[in-house]
Amino acid sequence: MTTRVIRVDPVSPPARALDDAVAVLRADGLVAFPTETFYGLGAAALRAAAVRRVLEVKGRPDGKPLLVLVDSIAMTERLALTIPPRARALMARHWPGALTLVLRARPEVPAEITAGTGTIGVRLSAHPVARALVTALGAPITAPSANPADHPPPTTAAGVVTYFADALPLVLDGGATPGGAPSTVLDVTVEPPRVIRAGAVDVSLVD
Repeated sequence: MTTRVIRVDPVSPPARALDDAVAVLRADGLVAFPTETFYGLGAAALRAAAVRRVLEVKGRPDGKPLLVLVDSIAMTERLALTIPPRARALMARHWPGALTLVLRARPEVPAEITAGTGTIGVRLSAHPVARALVTALGAPITAPSANPADHPPPTTAAGVVTYFADALPLVLDGGATPGGAPSTVLDVTVEPPRVIRAGAVDVSLVD
């Protein structure tokens, strides 16, 4: 397979490029795209076969959940059993942004996403391309960094292709991303919330 790379405006990605990416996602294929930190590896998050492909390509160990991107709180409500008031306050303050909130998952969320934890990590990305892709699909997409396990996450489309030249149908090239710390992951199924991974959002500001 030869990876197709489509250059897109990082602020206003064209509809045609998004339509091409959505076609790949609906066929259980994978699409890499820029986020506010690194390039992410996207699959339609509610399609178990597609999610398994993400795990396979990354060489990700079993038992490790995958975070997903949404485009709204309304989409989050389709994934989570409940959204506690504390979580809603955090969404209002830090979304869009690099804060992943762990919530109780609805039964229809694939086990490949939850890894049997009964929870799902959800984020609304601040990057226009990532957000537009979720909206174009009309459903959540996975967003682990687009690198094999134990390799540095890429900040360019070229870096993605270097890793996955024979395994990835499409990359949306929105230019270089900033890199830096990954998203902060906060478990809001417990009180007080528990930091699972420190990251780009300063946990001292999480209240």
